[in-house]
Amino acid sequence: MTRLTETFEKTRREKRAALIGYITAGDPDLERSFEIIDAACDAGLDVLELGVPFSDPTADGPVIQRASSRAIKAGMTLEKGIEFVKRLRQKYELPIILFSYFNPIFAMGTERFVHAASIAGADGMLVVDLPSENANEIMRHVQKPNELHFIRLISPTTDLVRRNEILCQSDGFVYVVSRRGVTGGGSGNKIDWNALKQEVSEMRRETSVPLCIGFGISSPEDVRAAGSIADGVIIGSAFQRRVEENPDTAKQTIAEYVRQLRAR
Repeated sequence: MTRLTETFEKTRREKRAALIGYITAGDPDLERSFEIIDAACDAGLDVLELGVPFSDPTADGPVIQRASSRAIKAGMTLEKGIEFVKRLRQKYELPIILFSYFNPIFAMGTERFVHAASIAGADGMLVVDLPSENANEIMRHVQKPNELHFIRLISPTTDLVRRNEILCQSDGFVYVVSRRGVTGGGSGNKIDWNALKQEVSEMRRETSVPLCIGFGISSPEDVRAAGSIADGVIIGSAFQRRVEENPDTAKQTIAEYVRQLRAR
């Protein structure tokens, strides 16, 4: 049984959604970033999405774009992100998903990436711009089933045929994109909670893999709404906004925010 499977079984027993936090590695600088991530894990994240910055983060809104830019300027790379995983694994057993784009992985070499991520203790990867159909570009190097999960995304524009194909191929969890547009709560694209609830209900009839909602989840109301219909709630820009606004006190601010989210 993998760490992801164990985590979702635990949260289901506790009758709550898993709290999944995206944090950009390297923002505002490498060491403070690690301290912030460490504090978030210690405060009660169920799953960590460790964001490896890329110069052209097409799926991300302005907040994470700026975080990625700061992290790149600070010297963050995919290799250093994997080193973060290794350091965190010495202390924590929570699942860690490497969140990035295909370009840094291709530049590193897909086989080398898989080997390094596995050795470091990563549980999976979410490659935003690598379609589900092309997952084998990376997964052919994975030695054992479920050694590394390839997290797939389903968006409001995914048609029913392709959605079924993605669900049949999925493991770990499925990232259900809540609305059109990029990450962050201020894009102007509102979440249609009734439509999203119906979509999640339909997908539950097609798969037993956990379904987790992300994109635009920031307010207490969003967290409660998503948590009432999904197996996990994914929050990203709300974390990075706090880092951006208070880099010197972000460690404490993020830890308190995680505790507040857990309480909700």
